[in-house]
Amino acid sequence: MFDQLLPKTLITGAASAMLVSLAMTAPVAADDYPDRPIDLVVGFGTGGSADRMTRAMSTHLAEELGVPVRVTNRPGAGTQVSANYILSRPDDGYTIYASTFAPYLTNTILNGGAQYDIEDFSFLNFQWFDLDLIAANKDSGFEDLPSLLEEIRDNPGQVRGSVVQGSAGHLMIRMLLDQAGIPQQNLNLVTYNSGGEARSAVAGGQVHFTSISAQGSEGIREFLTPLAIVNDERIDQWDAPPINEALEPMDIEVTVLQGSMRGFAVTSEFERQYPERYEVLSDAVKNALARKDLQEQLEASDIGGVWVGPERSNELMLSNYQVFEQYAHLLK
Repeated sequence: MFDQLLPKTLITGAASAMLVSLAMTAPVAADDYPDRPIDLVVGFGTGGSADRMTRAMSTHLAEELGVPVRVTNRPGAGTQVSANYILSRPDDGYTIYASTFAPYLTNTILNGGAQYDIEDFSFLNFQWFDLDLIAANKDSGFEDLPSLLEEIRDNPGQVRGSVVQGSAGHLMIRMLLDQAGIPQQNLNLVTYNSGGEARSAVAGGQVHFTSISAQGSEGIREFLTPLAIVNDERIDQWDAPPINEALEPMDIEVTVLQGSMRGFAVTSEFERQYPERYEVLSDAVKNALARKDLQEQLEASDIGGVWVGPERSNELMLSNYQVFEQYAHLLK
């Protein structure tokens, strides 16, 4: 490329040395990317849904990319810790963000005081969409949603619940209390940085109930009494009424919130600077998800594995942000 920039004369001495220096610092060509290990940074702790998804994908992505793919966890502040870390790294495609982006990334901006915007990230793919489940510990005595809400209303501070900080499940509980006219402080709501921790709390009886992603809760099914599914209709996986059907005895309704969206992202600056590398990464995710062995592994572990692609993923993220913006005040 340098023959287009320099006169067609003999390059000698200092000019030659400068050329070598420029060549050493020039961006790596798309054909050479990646040429070293890639870091997959998970926005939650180990054991949660995002972590399980990332570790299941990592080996197959390594095979598609031809380099090692390392998984590290950076939980905290509802994913703000991990988001800031991703934005602090070089925009070169060697650090990929893996998380439950909706609604956590949204809430760090709306309620967490984040200094970044949705537009600072580019979403490669959302592969796992999940509805939220409200479920009680099977020994708690709660058999339906109205009885749980009535106990919160009548006995302030006695009922304990678990949610992931800033999640759709967190917002749903706040909305339920608001619609039922129950003071928010009546509920002893414990927030966690990962779904694994929140589920362990309800399975172990440390809390009476949880509001969390349904599919990721299959592993603790035996410890739960499902009270409601946050959806407009019933689903096969859980014997629970849709949220507003469950609320009919109380004569109240709530907005049905979009559930979790999990997948992979990079910085928007990386996409701008290295469109060829961005395509390499998106193709690697797409090709990995097309593999039969990976799909069998994901299905066996109750992990989603669909390909919707960058364009649709970014559209969905923006839509999620706009919906949650309407109710953000309840999480403050």
